[in-house]
Parts: sequence; structure tokens; C-alpha cells
Amino acid sequence: GWSGLTMAKYLKKLRPSFDVVLVDRNPSFVSCPMSNLWLADQVDLEFLSHSYLDAARNGEYGFLQAAVLDLDREKRRLYTEAGYLDYDYLVVAPGIDYDYAKIGVDDAEAEQYMRLNYPAGFSQASEYLTIKRKLHEFKGGTLLLNVPSGNYRCTAAPYERACMAAALFRKRSIKAKVVLLDANPEIKIKKDGFSRAFNTLYGDIIEYQPSINIASVSPENREIETDFDTIGFDDALVYPPIRASRLIEHLGLVDPESLQKEAHIDPFKYNVVGDEHVYVTGDSRSQPFSKSANTSYIEARYVAEVIAAHADGKEVEWRSPQTMCFSGVRIDPLEAMSIIAFYKYNEAEKSFAFDRSHPIENWSYRGGQAGIAWAEGVYRDLFYS
Repeated sequence: GWSGLTMAKYLKKLRPSFDVVLVDRNPSFVSCPMSNLWLADQVDLEFLSHSYLDAARNGEYGFLQAAVLDLDREKRRLYTEAGYLDYDYLVVAPGIDYDYAKIGVDDAEAEQYMRLNYPAGFSQASEYLTIKRKLHEFKGGTLLLNVPSGNYRCTAAPYERACMAAALFRKRSIKAKVVLLDANPEIKIKKDGFSRAFNTLYGDIIEYQPSINIASVSPENREIETDFDTIGFDDALVYPPIRASRLIEHLGLVDPESLQKEAHIDPFKYNVVGDEHVYVTGDSRSQPFSKSANTSYIEARYVAEVIAAHADGKEVEWRSPQTMCFSGVRIDPLEAMSIIAFYKYNEAEKSFAFDRSHPIENWSYRGGQAGIAWAEGVYRDLFYS
């Protein structure tokens, strides 16, 4: 994903003598960020899809398509289905998994039914493909979406997805209601902009309900039980709370105190506590930074510097990742709003918080083009230069 690609590119760039190998079980890269725009036909699939081979060739590092099976930190050896790799430094960036049990789906068969029929759409390409088919074949009625609790991937994306679905239904003259259930007491990011969009652009389509926790799901009956009510739907995209990838737990890197099963790492250097040769970046790390593409991209560039410096017996000073997020609101032409945010560490409270943020909550054509240009720039850096 975004973090691993960035790490491979910049480790090799900073230290050309490093023998860098990127391992991914997927044969190609399909971006989750910007996929909401693809759902509403504002970009094509080629815009999201890129080749790991191109990235490795242009970045002058190796690529191994294989699933990771196990890790021996004593021997510094990573086992994959294609054999093992010995390492001096290992960076693990496996992303997220869904935690269906937190919405009352704790049976394996029921979870599989949910994944197949009501995918969340924040983890893998097959989910995006299924969701696009759902939206374009929707005949009318109630489409239910939700915003999970906790620190979930792509903070603004569920709100953006509601706007894209509503815009698409209006364009196709579909009589539909988009019900957005938010486990949070209010919109978590770009609150003024999304509130205005829900009320002024899609007041007849989007029904936003805050402080709604999903207690259980009856997928066969097309019903969701909340703490106070039963809500029926004709189709749904159900986004459970997330946890760090189960690979983190399998490899013995999880923090037992983490509610979202995130990695036990030094919050400033990203190395696993007690091991300066294994690092965790991206959406499985433990810091409360946004789980977004640009955050992972900037963060991984910093951690590449940390590792390169460590190899020389040096250190680099911590610096904040940068969260940059563009959210589509209208289509044909695409109009979007944005936010840029940075973080700081509160020494007294021993925790991270926002340092400063720069929201632009008035959507515009210029904002839509800026979001596309941002993605094109990062793609160019990671795959083609």
C-alpha cells in the first residue's frame, strides 16, 4: 500500500547501497483514496490502478509478490509463501482489518455474509468493484451507510461516499434515500462543509443521524438494530470499526493495551519496543494520526530517514506527518473541499493532538482538480520516477 511503497522508494533513495525488497500479496496496486470519485464516474479505474513492477523498476528496488507467513526476530528472518528473506531492517505496513464483532456480528458465517453482500469498501479492490456495481444498479429505496467509532481509515471518506451516492442517484433520477448512521456525536472532519452539503445539496436524499451505534445486524432481513431503534434498508454498505491488520498480532507485534490491536512501537521512531530492526508504519501503527494516504506517505518518508540514520549510528528529530484530504461533494464537474493538518506531542499528557489545521470547506471545481493533481503527483513519485 501507500506506506510500503513510500518506504521502499525513499529507503533506496536515501541509501542506494541498501538492498530493498517490497513484499506484497497483491499483484498490483489499487488505491482506496480517490475510489469514491471512481464510484461516481469522476475518474477511471486506470487512475486508481498501478503496477508494483513499474514502482520497483523505477525505484531500483526488488518486488516479491507473496503473502507473509511468519517472522523470526531472533534470526532476523521473514517467512513468505515464496521462501524466506533475511533482513537487517524490516518495515511492516499491512494496513487494517475489520472488527465485525463490535457491531454484533461475531459469527464467522454471518461475517462472511456481510463481507459478500454489504462490503465496507475500505480495504480491498474487490470491495470497490462490488460497491460500484451496487450503486449503478440501485433501483430505488433506502441505501444505508455508516461511520464507525474509533480511529478508522479515511476520516472524511464515509461522508464523501454519501455525497457521491446521492449525486449519482440524482443524476440517474433514482428515487432513493441515503441514510448515514454516524457512531460519533457529530461529523468528525469538515463538519461545516459536509453539514452544508447534506442540507443544501442533498436535503431530499441524505438523512444524517449522529450518535447511532450499531448493536446488531440482521442481513437476511435487511435490518440494523441500534441502541434505540430498528432501521430497515434495501441495500447497505456497512463499515465496522477497524483494528490493525491481524498480521500484526500473528507476528507478535501487537500492543496488548491497544483497543484496536495496533502495534507496540516507539511513537517517535516507529520501531517495535525493544527491537530497533523492526518498524511498523501506516494504518497499523499506534499513534492517533489520521489513517489516510497522505499521512502514510509523509510518515513513511520520515521513518525511512530514521532507518537510514540508524544504519549510520545517528538519529533524526521527530517531525509531524501531514494529513491532506480532499473530499468530493458534487459531480459533473467534480467539486471538492479539503483540509491540511499537522500534529504535536503534549509532554504533560503524554499524547498526540492536532497542532494546526487549514480547512477549505467551500467546495469548488478548483478543489476537485487539486485533489486529482495531488493523487497524480504521489502516483508519479511512487511509480514513475
